[in-house]
Amino acid sequence: VQLQASGGGLVQTGGSLRLSCAASRNIFTFNAMGWYRQAPGKQRELVARITFGVGGTNYADSVKGRFTISRDNAKNTVYLQMNSLKPEDTAVYYCNARDWNEFWGQGTEVTVSS
Repeated sequence: VQLQASGGGLVQTGGSLRLSCAASRNIFTFNAMGWYRQAPGKQRELVARITFGVGGTNYADSVKGRFTISRDNAKNTVYLQMNSLKPEDTAVYYCNARDWNEFWGQGTEVTVSS
């Protein structure tokens, strides 16, 4: 399984970015997909996840109301729309998918300047 993440970049405080994670197989074969991030010197943390069985989503408290995770079934792609970005959102963002195993995409770097 390959997960191809893209969409990171440099943005000013208050700006927006959309991350994409394209999977090499039908995303409904996974139980869930999500985005994690790791800032310098910090542990990797869950940002947002979408669960396909029940169709639910969950978000880190720090991003609720600003980030939205969504999917495009036809493109086998999961997105993370990030609005009202803050400097503390600066991190490397990783795409994740789970079935009986766990898969990671390469990271995409997001830098929010103040």
